Amino acid sequence: MLGVPFARHETVRLAIVGTGLRGRSVLNEWLAVDGVRITALCDIVPEKAARAAKMVTDAGQPMPALYTDGERDFERLVARDDIDIVYTATPWEWHVPVCLAAMTHGKHAATEVPAASTIEDCWALVRTSEATRRHCLMMENCCYNFNEMLVDAMVKAGAFGDVLYAEAAYIHDLRELLFEDRDEGLWRRRPHTERRGNFYPTHGLGPVAWYLDIHKGDRFDYLVSMSTPERGLTAWREDHVPADSPKWQETYIAGDLNSSLVKTVRGKTILLQHNVTLPTPYSRLNAVRGTRGAFEDYPPRLFLEGQPGGHAWRPLDDEVKARYTHPLWQRIGEIARQKGGHGGMDYIMAYRLIETMREGLPPDFDVYDAAAWSAPWPLSEASLALSSAPVRFPDFTRGDWQREARP
Repeated sequence: MLGVPFARHETVRLAIVGTGLRGRSVLNEWLAVDGVRITALCDIVPEKAARAAKMVTDAGQPMPALYTDGERDFERLVARDDIDIVYTATPWEWHVPVCLAAMTHGKHAATEVPAASTIEDCWALVRTSEATRRHCLMMENCCYNFNEMLVDAMVKAGAFGDVLYAEAAYIHDLRELLFEDRDEGLWRRRPHTERRGNFYPTHGLGPVAWYLDIHKGDRFDYLVSMSTPERGLTAWREDHVPADSPKWQETYIAGDLNSSLVKTVRGKTILLQHNVTLPTPYSRLNAVRGTRGAFEDYPPRLFLEGQPGGHAWRPLDDEVKARYTHPLWQRIGEIARQKGGHGGMDYIMAYRLIETMREGLPPDFDVYDAAAWSAPWPLSEASLALSSAPVRFPDFTRGDWQREARP
C-alpha cells in the first residue's frame, strides 16, 4: 500500500464511530472542509450521537444515520453502501476492531492515535489493508502543526545538513483528566493499572518519522527503554480522591516517565519520551540535530552554522518563516487558525485527507506508518521486561521502505 492513490471522489462520504469529545471536535473540522458529507454516526451513548447529528444538520447537511445499539453496532454501520471512509475516535482498544471491520467491508479506515497497542494488531491492520486494497490511516494531527511542518520543510531543504538525531515526546500533565468520572477518565486510566511503557508515542514520533524519511529510505530498527518508578497517580489519588471511591482498589504499575532510544537502519537515533502523570509544562520535545544546525521546540529556537551571533539560539523569526513555511500553511493557514482545533493543525489534517481523496492522490501516511509509529508501546513494554534490552521493530513494509522514490 506504499504510494497507492485514492480513487477520485467528488464528494467524500464519511462515517464516524465514537462521537465523544474527540469525535465531535474533529467532526467540526470535517464539516468545515468542502466536499465532505457525513452519512452515519455511531456511539454507545445515544445522547452523544444525537449531539453530533445536530452539528451535522446545523451545518446544512442531511440527517446522518445513527447507530447506538451497543458497542458492536459499528459492524452494521460499515456494511452501508454510502460510505467511503470510516473514522474512529473511540477508546484505544476499539481502534483495531473498527478499522478491520471498515476495511473488510470495502471502506478506507482512519483512526485516532495510537492505531494499535500490540504488535499482533499492528500486523492485522497491515495485512488487512493489503488484502482489501483499502487504506488504514492513523490521523496524527501533530504532523500538521505549523512548527512541525516548517521543520520538515527545513530538513527537506537541507538547512540542517545531514540530520542524525531527533527528539520526540508526549509530555502532558493529564492527572486531573485521568481521574474524571466522565469522558476519557472512564477508560484512559486503566492502562496504567495493566501495562507499562510508552502508551502514546505518536504525537512526537510521527513528525520525527517525516523528518527522518522513515519508510522512504530508512526505517526504525530497534528500541531500548526504561521507566522511572510510579508515583504520580498514587500521589494524586491521595490528595484528591475520597476514601470511599472505588479508585482506591486500583494499583498503578506504569512508571511515570518512560524514555526510549530508537535506532534506525541508517544509524540515526531518536529520544522518545512519555510522561502524563507528573506536574510539568506541555512538550513534544520536537528537536533535530544535524551536521549544519539544530532546532529545539518549547520554545521554538534555531541554530544554523555560520549565522550571526556565534553559538546562540535564534527565534523562528519572520525571515525563517518566509523561507520555510510549508505550502499547506501558506495556502490555508489563516483559515486553519480560525476554524481548526489545536492551533489549526486539526483543520490542516482534515483538509489534507479530503484533498487527497478528492484529487486521487496517495495519502500523506499509510498503514505501515500507523503500525510503526504505534509499535513503541508494545516494544517499550517488552524492553522493560528484559531490563532495557534492545527489541527489534518488525519491518511492516517487508523491505519496501528502501523505495526512496515513494511520493
